[in-house]
Amino acid sequence: MKFGVVVFPGSNCDQDAVDALELMDQQVVKLWHKDHDLQGCDFIILPGGFSYGDYLRTGAVARFSPIMNEVIAHANRGGYLIGFCNGFQILAEANLVPGVLLRNTNQQYICKNIYLKPESTDALLTADLERRAYKIPMAHGEGRYFADADTLKALTDNGQILFRYCDEQGNITDAANPNGSLDNIAGVTNDRKNVFGMMPHPERAADPILGNTDGRLILEQMLKVVLA
Repeated sequence: MKFGVVVFPGSNCDQDAVDALELMDQQVVKLWHKDHDLQGCDFIILPGGFSYGDYLRTGAVARFSPIMNEVIAHANRGGYLIGFCNGFQILAEANLVPGVLLRNTNQQYICKNIYLKPESTDALLTADLERRAYKIPMAHGEGRYFADADTLKALTDNGQILFRYCDEQGNITDAANPNGSLDNIAGVTNDRKNVFGMMPHPERAADPILGNTDGRLILEQMLKVVLA
């Protein structure tokens, strides 16, 4: 399988994603935002960072980068696509996943380790994960997930909620919600379950030298595309 990591002006987690994938012995290339060629990549990653300086809204400008025409076409064909943090914001702006990302309730940028619990039992990214707490770094100022009542019901009914924020024991509580996200939602997928968005950074918890490999367990789920 071949992965492509899109680089926008202001992306700063693209190399993190490349390093994590190379640690997993995967072929990976960087795709510049002005490109019109996905170079035959099977799985596209929109990385974290501050694309276009987060002007207007996070992800609002990057959504119109030239390469996004190809990314959207790839997703519409059923190709796999994931966005981490700013990448999730770009996916939401492009209407590739439901919902929006708003300012954190405390109106501050938050950078710390948090805990996630997998939810969906049939989405590629979470289906085979143990139902326990995973320690994953987060770093964002606009990560508060919101959707209207009808969208939330559809997400729940269709198994489109990937992760919820939880405490270290896996309890989903208000106290464990770092940014005020609706129903503790930390990640969602589209209705076809080939496009994934999540605010925390599993790529930053994939190298044993960092003392945490919970993120690698999540990233390894992407490799199942080979067997799909």
